[in-house]
Amino acid sequence: MPDHYYTQNPQSEHKPASFAVRYRNHTLLFETDSGVFSRLSMDRGTQELLDALPDAVAGRVLDLGCGYGALGVSLARACPGCTLTMVDINERAVVLAAGNARQNGVAAETLQSDGFSALAGRTFDLIVTNPPIRAGKAALHRLFTDSARALAPEGAMVTVIRKQQGAASALTFLGTLFGRVETVARKGGYWVIRCTLPAPRGDADGNHEQKAMEQHDV
Repeated sequence: MPDHYYTQNPQSEHKPASFAVRYRNHTLLFETDSGVFSRLSMDRGTQELLDALPDAVAGRVLDLGCGYGALGVSLARACPGCTLTMVDINERAVVLAAGNARQNGVAAETLQSDGFSALAGRTFDLIVTNPPIRAGKAALHRLFTDSARALAPEGAMVTVIRKQQGAASALTFLGTLFGRVETVARKGGYWVIRCTLPAPRGDADGNHEQKAMEQHDV
């Protein structure tokens, strides 16, 4: 059976690759390999999430499910005021992410972790994630639930999901976890969703404020 990008220890034959991207006046080089997500280029979802982030980001940033680090490294290179942690269940991806951080001049803590398993008790000001949709809804919901618990009081989680892969359903679920859920961008079938203000504990019926910015979904 072939490795998935969420396989803990990929056994597929190594097929190294590399590519360069331009993000906010910075050129970044990424080394990739088989057994990781989108090894030949930065995927469209990551691009849309990066483009939707504010120009200035500071504080403790977590790239959850970092792959080879495309999202976290790009963000930290453009926003040197942030402190970056990257985690992924995939051992090969974590090694690549650490190397990509170094070669792009980014200081980062990089850990192999099944979700938040290696991050017990830690909180973050910003959590960014291009989640492993193919791992299934239960895994996705666990990542979102744990993200809500790991946010600092004024923190935010930003994620990206394709419309055809359940963005609307994810939006509804996120509304049961957070006090404010915003669709901040819709482009090319990708929804970038920003979540803040964790809902009060005991809000079992999922009452929340949900704001969807009206944008043409092309």
